[in-house]
Order: sequence, then structure tokens, then C-alpha cells
Amino acid sequence: MSYKLFIPGPIAVSEKTLRAMTQPLIGHRSTDFVALYQAIQPDLQALAATQDPVYLSTSSAWGAMEGSLRNVTRKKVLCCMNGAFSDKWLDVAQRCGLAAGALKFEWGQPIDPAALRRELATGQYDALTLIHNETSCGCMTDLAAVMAVVREFPDVISIIDTVSSFSALPIRKDELGVDVLITGSQKALALPPGLSLLSVSARARARAATAPQRGYYFDFLEFQKNHENGMTPSTPVIPLIYALRSKLEDIRAEGLEARYARHARLNQTVRAWAQAKGFTLFPQEGYGSVTLNCFNNNLGYDLPALNKLLKSKHHLVIDGGYGKLKGKTFRISNMGDETEATIASLLQSLDAALAETPKLATA
Repeated sequence: MSYKLFIPGPIAVSEKTLRAMTQPLIGHRSTDFVALYQAIQPDLQALAATQDPVYLSTSSAWGAMEGSLRNVTRKKVLCCMNGAFSDKWLDVAQRCGLAAGALKFEWGQPIDPAALRRELATGQYDALTLIHNETSCGCMTDLAAVMAVVREFPDVISIIDTVSSFSALPIRKDELGVDVLITGSQKALALPPGLSLLSVSARARARAATAPQRGYYFDFLEFQKNHENGMTPSTPVIPLIYALRSKLEDIRAEGLEARYARHARLNQTVRAWAQAKGFTLFPQEGYGSVTLNCFNNNLGYDLPALNKLLKSKHHLVIDGGYGKLKGKTFRISNMGDETEATIASLLQSLDAALAETPKLATA
């Protein structure tokens, strides 16, 4: 049985994108690949608003995230934490044997710039990690406010995860001063999983040159050396790069401003529907994601039963809460290729399924 994903990733992939992946393979050291690689760079740079290269890595975003830590942390990394995935970054840093500190907030609370300034002012840190859009709880930190603080500390290299926000709203890498911007294929870009993108500043590459244990697979210097020749350090996932080229064509045709407006509009449509039902938003007011909504299950619905109905009768699924929020919240994605029509159909299905779903408790 096929069904459509309205979870926060992976998300639904269009037929056009899937067809793009079926093109014949080419040698990854061939002139054909060089032409493919170089052709997509201008669109990727435009999406990130950067003059820096955008490297292609055959890995999930976590590969690039861990590799970035190894490239730029010499002294100590500060991990900004406000959800499951940003919490994980501290664990990853420690498993890499790096000195790491935690700037921790409750899930759903944004990173507070004043608290960040106090911590960085200790002088302990030369790197920082932050997840722009924390999908586990639907909270989006004010990236401009955070980066204004980081720019006060020129020795701190910033590593920013934009996996679920990249291409859905403006992220001006160079203007903000982001050193390492990382995203993945399976969320707002609406591609299958398996490809990560990272744009790295000259400052971060200079730091990497001083890191003796940065490894090879995610070595910024290897990425740059190969980038200059229109290639990747290791064998790339060529079908996904074909898909990426197809998606960039779609984004160019729609226009960036129209794409941003569509994501904001659909997000508000879902939010208004849920609030009219009586559900409340989980993240702090004013910091909800624009690519998904995370709602409290304050009406006490049996979320597994709801998803079972959605899957069997309506051929779609939403998310029933992540980690410690499982059953207590539910998440609905509006990222990627969704339209007014697909969101309207989703909400109609949710209305029908909720009418049949039992409640486990009263609010």
C-alpha cells in the first residue's frame, strides 16, 4: 500500500524528481560529471546567499555535522540545545573526543542570544553548533539574532544545521556570517535521503588546516580541492545529484520569494486548522517552525490509532511525536512541494480521521 508522508522528513518526492534519478549513470571523474557539478553551483549558492562553494557529500547531514566538528574544533565547542537533535550534537562531539559545553534550554524554547553571549564571553570556545529549525519540537531559533552575537567573537566558528529550513525561507549565509551551513536532501528540498550539502567559509577552511585529526571523508580541504576541479572527494550518489538538479530547476521556475511565501502560507493554514480544533502549539509563541507544526496533544487523542486510520483509509501519515514528546505532541509537515490543494486534502482527511479516533484522556 502506498501512502503520502506528512512527517518532518523524509517527505513526499515528486514524480518529476523520481524520474530524474533514472537517467544513465556517468563516471564521477568524467567531464560529464564536472559539467553536472558546476551547473548546479550557481543555484545552490543563490539558495544559501553565499559566494562560498557548496560541497556535495554522499551521507546524511549527520555525517557533515560530525565532520564539521572534527574540522574546526581545536579548543572547545559550545552546543546550543533545545530539542532532540541539538541535544544529540553534544553527544556526537563527546564521542569524537572533543571538549564540549552545553547551552541548554527546554525543548521548544529558542536559543536565547543574551545567554549565548554570556557563555561565549567566558573565552572557552572556538566553535559553536546550532540547529536553526529543531524538528523534534517544531521550534525555529532566530538565526539573525544568534549570529549577531556570534560575530562578536571572531575566534568562534559557527556550524549551523539548516536541514529542515534550507530553501523554505531566506537564509543569507554570507550576510549572517555563518561559517559552515549544512543541509540534507530529504526535508525542505523534497529529495530522497542520502545527500548532504555544506557551504564552508574560507575562515573555516583555514581552521581545518590546523586540525590534525579532521579525517578524510569530511575533510574541508579535500572538498575544496575537488570542488575546484568540479568533483567530489569520494564517489558521489549521482542519481541524487540528478534529482537535485531537477529540484533546482523547479525552485528557479517557482521563484525564491514565491517559494518562501508558499511555505509560510501553508504553515499558517495548518496552524489555523489545529487551533480552531482546540490544539495548542508546542514551541514558544513566535518561534514556531515554518516548515512543520508541532502541536500539543492537549485534547488527548490516541495518536497511534489516528495514524492507523490515516494510513489505512486516507493513504497518508503524520508524526505522533518524537522522543520524550511521543504521544504528547504530533507534527505535520508542510515543506517541500506541498500546495493549497494537497494541504486542503490533508486537513479534510484529518477531520474525518479525528471523528473516528478515540481519546485516551480529557484535556
